[in-house]
Amino acid sequence: MVGSGGAGKSTFARELGRRTGLPVVHLDEHYWHPGWVETPRAEWRRFQAEPVALDAWIVDGNYGGTLDVRLSRADTVVILALPRIMCTFRVLWRSVSSLGREVQAPGCPEHIRFKFLRWVWRYPIDSRPRLDRAIAAYGGHLQVIELRSAREVRGFLAGLNEE
Repeated sequence: MVGSGGAGKSTFARELGRRTGLPVVHLDEHYWHPGWVETPRAEWRRFQAEPVALDAWIVDGNYGGTLDVRLSRADTVVILALPRIMCTFRVLWRSVSSLGREVQAPGCPEHIRFKFLRWVWRYPIDSRPRLDRAIAAYGGHLQVIELRSAREVRGFLAGLNEE
């Protein structure tokens, strides 16, 4: 699943995993090392190849430079396309309410990152077009589900109980 920071990807992935029984991988937990150190690109590609080699899985996260690894193996992509004002507010709230706690990854205490807030605000302008191009290039076989509001997210999850 992909979408802006603050869209609720991790929460949605956890709940989807609980309801389906599928293994869930939260990319942020693996990408960031203590002190907010990034995983080197080649190592990052190798890491992602492992979970997507399974028959069924849920991966939560963007990481546009490695979308091809996931999209080429996925059968479905869920895009959380909530309004950017909501996403920005959620990120601010998470940053302030979790200040100093390790929310995203071990050894990475939460703090207010203006660069990240800018990325969240500009996600529809800068990142979404890249996502759409990656889906077109690597995911012609994909079922694409786009959820644009908290109500649509709740409705999607509720619909899983009916199947």
